[in-house]
Parts: sequence; C-alpha cells; structure tokens
Amino acid sequence: MGGDGLTGVPVGNSGMSPDASATAQRESFIARLKAQGFAGDISKDISSRLVFSTDNSIYQRLPSLVLYPRNGEDLNRAVRAADGHITLAVRGGGTGTNGQSLTDGVVVDVSRYLDHILDFDAEEGTVTVEPGVILARLNAFLKPHGCFFPPTVSTATRATIGGMIATDASGKGSRIYGRTSDYIEAMDVVLSDGSDLHVTRLSADGLEQACAGTDLSSRIHAEVRRVVTEHAAEIQRVFPDMNRGLTGYNLQNLLHDDGSFHLARLLAGSEGTLALTRRVVLRVRRLPKYRQLIVVRYTSFNGTLCDVQTLLPAGPSAVEVLDDRVLARAQQDVTWHALEQVLGSRTSLPVKGLSFVEFVGDDPDLLSEQIASAVNLLENSPYKPIDYKAVSDPDIIANLWTLREKSVGLLGRPDGHRQGVPFVEDTAVPPEVLPEYVSEFRDILDGYGLSYGMFGHADVGCLHVRPFLDMLTEEDRALIRPISDAVAALTKRHGGLLWGEHGRGFRGEFSPLFFGETLFAELCRIKDTFDPKDIFNRGKLAPGGMGHPVDRIDGIPFKGSFDEEIAPELRDAYGLSVSCNGNGACFNREPDMAMCPSYKATKDRRQSPKGRALLIRSWTRLRSLPQDAPDRSLLPAVAEQLHTALDTCLSCKACATQCPIRVDIPSMRSKFLASYYRERHRPFRDYLVYWLEPLLALGRIAPGAGNVLLHNPLSRSILSRVGLVDLPRLRPARLGRKAHINRTWLRHSRGNPDAVILIQDSFTGSFDGGLTEKVHALLTTLGLDVRVTPVWDNGKARHVLGFRRGFGVTARHTLRKLNRIGSFGISLVSLDAATGLMFTQEYRDISGAGLMPKIMPLETFLRGRIEQNALQSRGQASQAQKNPETSFSVISHCTEQASRPESAGDWAFVLRYFGLAAEAGKAGCCGMAGLFGHQKEQAGLSRRIFEQNWQAKITKPVLATGFSCRCQTERLAGLRPAHPAEALLDVLQEQA
Repeated sequence: MGGDGLTGVPVGNSGMSPDASATAQRESFIARLKAQGFAGDISKDISSRLVFSTDNSIYQRLPSLVLYPRNGEDLNRAVRAADGHITLAVRGGGTGTNGQSLTDGVVVDVSRYLDHILDFDAEEGTVTVEPGVILARLNAFLKPHGCFFPPTVSTATRATIGGMIATDASGKGSRIYGRTSDYIEAMDVVLSDGSDLHVTRLSADGLEQACAGTDLSSRIHAEVRRVVTEHAAEIQRVFPDMNRGLTGYNLQNLLHDDGSFHLARLLAGSEGTLALTRRVVLRVRRLPKYRQLIVVRYTSFNGTLCDVQTLLPAGPSAVEVLDDRVLARAQQDVTWHALEQVLGSRTSLPVKGLSFVEFVGDDPDLLSEQIASAVNLLENSPYKPIDYKAVSDPDIIANLWTLREKSVGLLGRPDGHRQGVPFVEDTAVPPEVLPEYVSEFRDILDGYGLSYGMFGHADVGCLHVRPFLDMLTEEDRALIRPISDAVAALTKRHGGLLWGEHGRGFRGEFSPLFFGETLFAELCRIKDTFDPKDIFNRGKLAPGGMGHPVDRIDGIPFKGSFDEEIAPELRDAYGLSVSCNGNGACFNREPDMAMCPSYKATKDRRQSPKGRALLIRSWTRLRSLPQDAPDRSLLPAVAEQLHTALDTCLSCKACATQCPIRVDIPSMRSKFLASYYRERHRPFRDYLVYWLEPLLALGRIAPGAGNVLLHNPLSRSILSRVGLVDLPRLRPARLGRKAHINRTWLRHSRGNPDAVILIQDSFTGSFDGGLTEKVHALLTTLGLDVRVTPVWDNGKARHVLGFRRGFGVTARHTLRKLNRIGSFGISLVSLDAATGLMFTQEYRDISGAGLMPKIMPLETFLRGRIEQNALQSRGQASQAQKNPETSFSVISHCTEQASRPESAGDWAFVLRYFGLAAEAGKAGCCGMAGLFGHQKEQAGLSRRIFEQNWQAKITKPVLATGFSCRCQTERLAGLRPAHPAEALLDVLQEQA
C-alpha cells in the first residue's frame, strides 16, 4: 500500500493562524450557525483548537473550530450551516487510536452537553441515551436496576456511547456478549441535508415503503438494499466468520432472511462519515449474579496464547492476556498491589505471560463446575503454566481488571526516548491461528530491532500491539509505513482484519485490501448516497463523489513532528507533557476517582491533564521556534490561555499517578509559572501566600489576637479584595514542653522501638492543632513514647505558585532538620496526607540522590505495629471488644488516594483491630486543595467540586484523613468529619 506521504510539517508552520480564505469560510459558517439559532458553545480560540487536535493516536491535526451542541437540534443546525463547504467530525471521548475524529474542519463535541440518559424501560429492557453518555456512567445508572450495557471497553470511564457506535466497539467478554451494534434497538440520526431519520428494524413491507420516496432517506434505503442484494455472495465471501467483524461499512446482517432490514448495522462502525447520532435506544442485559476469575502465569507468552484454546471448552466469558512488557510496567503502577495480593510471593521462574480467565453466570453450581473444568484443563495443559489462582472477591476482581484496562496507557510510558505507540494495535485473526500469527508479527517487529508490548482479547483473536518508537525522530516516523504494510498483508494472509475493534480512522487506504475492489466501490457509492457533499468526517473510510481522497497513514502530520521542534532544554523540563499519549484517563467523570476535579466540574477539556499537557507542549514548541516562524506569533495567546487553564488546577497530583503516563501537571505548572512571571508582574496575593508560613508562625504565638485580626469585617473586606475568602481560624496545638522533642530525649531514645516523632506540618499545626493533641494522646495511650516536632514550614504553597527558588530554600531547610532527627533511628510519622506526601515527591527532587529519612504516614505506622504484634501487650482493646453501633467509611485525601491507594484500607484495618466497624471508602477531590477553595475567583468551582464528589458521602458516618477535606466539609456542609485517629482515641478512652 506504499507511496510517498507526508511525514512532517513545514518547520514553524502548522496552520495555527488560518489564511484569509479559511478565516472567511469559518466566519461565514459561524454566521450561518447563529442565524440557525445554534444554542451551544462555539470556540475558535487557539487553546480549544489545539486540545482537539489530538486523540490517542500518533497524529495531530488542527481543527478550524470546535462546536459544543447543547441539544439534538443543534446537530441539525450544524449540518445545515455546513452547506457542503465545511466538514464536520463528531467527537465523543476522544480516545480513538487512529485519528477517527481528527479533522482540519469543524469538531462537533457531544461529550459536554449531549450526555443525558433520557429514559429507562425496565420491562422492555431498553435505555435511551444521548451520544455523549459515558459507558461507565451508563452502567452506574443501570446497576441499581440489576442491568448493564455489555460491551466492555477498557476506556469505559471516558468512552461515550456515540463513540462506541462509531467504531462498533466490543471489548472484554465479546465472545458471549457481542458488540455495540448487537444492542442497538433504534437510532435518531441527522442526515447530510439536515433532516432527521429514525432508524429501527424494518419489516419487508416497511423497507419497501422506506425505499419508495424521493427524499434522501428513501435514496439511502434503496441504495443500501441494492448493494446487499446484488452482492450477497461477495459479502458472504469477503466478510470473515469471526467475532470481530469487518466494520466501516458493515454490509453483513443488514438484510435478513425474513426480508427485515436494520440500517443501524451499517451506521455502527461508520465513524461519523454517514450521519450524526442524536440519540439511541439500546437493549440492556441483566447483570450476572456471580463472577469468578482465574489468574494464570506462564514462562512464555507463546504458551499463554496457546493455552487459550485449551481453556475455551470450560466456557469462560473472557480470556485476556498480558505479556511481560506490560507486566513490568504494571509493577510500577499504584494498582499493582492488588495483583501482588492475589499471586503472593514472586515465582522463581520468569513470568513472561499472564492470563485473566473470567466466568460469569447466575447459577453458582454451574460456575463452580466451569471453574473446576478450567482447573483440570490447566493441570493437564501441555503448556505447563507456572501457577494459577482463583479469585471470587468482587473488589479484587475489579482491581485486577483495572490493571488490565490500564495496559494501553502503561505501554505509553516512556522507555528512554521511546514509548509504545498505536498504529497496528488492534488486529484480529481467527483465535485458533493467533499463536502462529503473533510469532510472525513478532518477526516483523524484531526485524526492525523494536521492542513492543502485547495484550488483548485472546479468546476472540484480537491482540493489541504497541511497538516502542521515538516519534520525535524522522527515522522512527518513517517506520510507520513499512510496518503497517507488512502487518496488513500478514493479517490478510491469516484471514483476519487490520482493525479488529478500534475502527479504521486514517487507515482507510487499506479498505480495498480487506473489502476487495468490488465491495469497496460499493462503499464509495453508499458514502456518496448518504453524504453527496462530503460533509461528514471527510477523508475517512471511503471517498464520496466530491473528489476528496481518503487520507493516508503517512499523509497526516504526526504529533512527533511538532514535538521535534521543541528545544532540548524545554523538552527536558516539560518532558511529561510530550509523553502524554492522549489515552484520556483524565476525562473520566467518576465521582469516586480523584482525577481530575477541575475537568469533571467544568467539562472543559482545556482544564484536564491531557488538555493542559497539550497546551504546555504547544507553548514550549512556540518558544523554541525562530522569531520569524509563522506559528511564533501565537505564543502570547497560547501563554495566556495556558495560564488560564492552569489557574483551575487544584494541584491534587492525581494525574501524577492515576494517569498511566504519570503526566504530573502540578510539577509542570510550577515550572511554567516560574517562567511566566519572569516576564510579568505577579498579583499581590501571590506574595502574601509566599510569606504565609512565616506569618502563620507569628499567628501561632498569639492565635486569639491573630483570629481577631483575620476575622473582623475590615480584614475580611481587605482579604477579599486581595482575592482570599473564608480563611480558617487559627487553632495551634496546646502541648506542654515535655511533649516536644529535645536533644536529651533524642539521645536517650536512639534505637528505641517504642519511641515516635510526630512531625507537625504548618497547616494542621496552625489550623487543626486539636488533631495533633489527639494523635499524641492516642499514641501515648497505646504505650508509645511520642514527641512532636515544632511546626515546620513545608513550602507547598510556594511550590504550587511557582516560587521555585523560595521553595528550594524552605525544602532544604526542612530537610536538614529532618535528617538531623532521622539520624537517631526513631520512627518518624507524618499526620497530614498532602504535606506528608511531599517527602516522597517534591522533596525528592530537591534532595536528588541525597539521603532522605523514612517518614511514615500514621496509618502505615499503626498497621505495622499491629502486624508485628507490637501493640497487643499494651492491654488495650482486643478484637473481642466490638463497637458495631456505628460503621465508618474512611475517605483519604485525594492526593493520598492517588499516591497511596491503600491508605483508606490501612485505616480501616487499624480501626477494625480496635473494634470499630470501618471500611475503606472513596470520594473524588473535595474542592479545597490547600488554598484553592479560599481563592475568591475559584469559590464557585470549589463548591461545585464538593457537591459533585463529597455532598452525598456525608449523609453517612465519614472519617476524613485530609485537613482540606475536613475544612471544606465544615465550611460547606456545616459539619466537620473526624479524623480516623480521633475516632480511635474516643473508643479507647471509652474502654479505658
């Protein structure tokens, strides 16, 4: 399929500033839109266009405009306004791996407003949704009704139903559940003339009537009927008999033996090239009552693949495989602890492959038989697995599947200058030939000296492969063509498909190879009938009659060709932004997930980690360009719009761990602000915050006077003008001198296992000193010799605002004090979650390779003592002393959830040990995050985030580990959740 292609862009000219003709065309379109009464948002600013120029693919294509339709009629208005001059590309979750929704025309984003679940009919088993509804949110809605929408894609937390229809998505469990098109009952779509079409299953008579008219709908039905009737034998010959079908355009199963006809089969998988979806009626299924999983380890990936055929007779719902490259990356992820809990100790044999074998059903006896059958097959397998383990705990199963779902992102983590990239990553072949096919696939990649990761749905022959390339080099970008051609030929030879479940996108040039010339010509006629002016997603799948060619895989600019222009020193400083592969994990709207609070509350993708990373990449590129480069003129606008996007970042650092690529926006934000304000005046508030911790030290000396000074009407008015509102009241700890560390105690306590030093941070120590007092009392009650440090500055506010030099001064000063007391070998315990984690994050950057004393969170320290039986002899509460009257949900600080997901579980363990009923809870960010909630301009957003993530949680007894969480709940809900240590102390004092 080769040929000359475009593998780069003119240096410094990516079309960021459209020419006069393009600008006039865009403005004319906007005028027509407004005249039509378009009710949604229209964005032509450079930041919006940049954010929608990428997806999860290797490409970057800048749109001229972004639309956010507010209702279904807005879709009709957009089509009518396009009028044949503009191309429209509808966009949902933006997780496409092949540029499906990338365009130089107009992006129509349905995820912001068209995300409503409109109706649920329990009797009929159907749900009606708009195209922007996210799969995970749909299933959360259906779960209380005992139902679910079966296609299970790994991007479920951000994949939209419209996007799933566009690619006819399937995912895990498709061997028993099928794919999205199997569940479409009806669709309301907008045709290329702006008219509506209701798509449902038609009887033979209904089809005859649908073909009888002269309007566009009638011409469509007549043409499609002609194609599937005249070419029935060719369709039967060409379309493979596989679980993964030939999508875009699927000519199978449109016309049935009884004469009935369902156009939805064709629309599903058409990637927005035929019509726009307004709403869809989906069939749902009952949730299986039981679920079991077997995790199997192998010494070779080939053995892992071969054993799939061994296991299929047991009737699993899914068999998913991971190779050793994915496993190695998974061990660096925060979710790895779930897998370690299942598998136990490390094996002496190298683990080169892993299988997740799942069974689901409503009959526990049948499920047990299936598990027993699978175990018997494994015991007698010729491929000799290392070991296996059955899992029935739903939470552990969920964690294991989360790890599998992260595989796509994990392979995107940089390996030196290379990272796993998608371009041949969803091929599918008949499952029985998968091992042989993979062996030949490996030969292709090995021939180019590439490393790669493999994972996927082995039970249906669909494998995800991501070769590691450095897309910033012309040499590696040039490999896209020969590898794609070779894999396409290999897949065809094995009776498979180049696109097994993620759609074609820019791979439309391979359509003739898989459809054959006869059927491909008919696809072009179908496209021309549906869309004679080529309005919809021009350049994808098949050309229409307007003469616009199908895009080629090397004819679209690669992201790497833009990133190559970034100066090395900026690439080093902001490398994480370049590494962002667009997997979109930060686009989730799960209320219990920490990432990303600002995006979830605003639905503005510029305010997501991916959006911010892309703007940072663009800013660094523009700074690197010569002054006379055309794109360079956009630098001031991009810098200002990036600053605005970063203003709403709460610095919760969830992106630093929950993003599979670990795109740490707060760290890059700090660097950007330092650079940004070298050329601009800072607001006065920044300097006030810079001196906050020294000022708090003064306030702790006389907190009463400090509170009078801070909380009188005049002060509040002044602070409000500065931009600070609703500040907490000073309440330092009231502990005697004997409770503090001193040199004598440190010398005498050297190596004492029962000695503990509690580190006082400036937030808890200044505003929540009562907690410090109670933790001191708790540890004393447990028989420990506990002392507290003075309240030490941590510099967090300086770091957040980009005062990097000032932060370094504070951090080094605190590190010296920590190292001094750490040298005595006494346990060091931190209390506040957010500041405590600085010792393992920001302070590491300061200390470099230097020694850092080990500082434990309180719950880790307590759990360790319990597991070492170091508290049993204290004569305190035993497990026989239960207090079941109140059951607590422990919710950890969002930064803690992201970096230490086991934190809440550790607290629940400790509390249960002492007789309290407790479980690990989850919630997203509370909206406070240090001073964010006290910034006047962010007060509304802070409240929205709280209402979204926390409001429903406090209807039940909650224990909160974060100072911000307790403070925010008290000020917005009128109650202060206790810290777990406070609840524990109360019980121990009652029992004393």
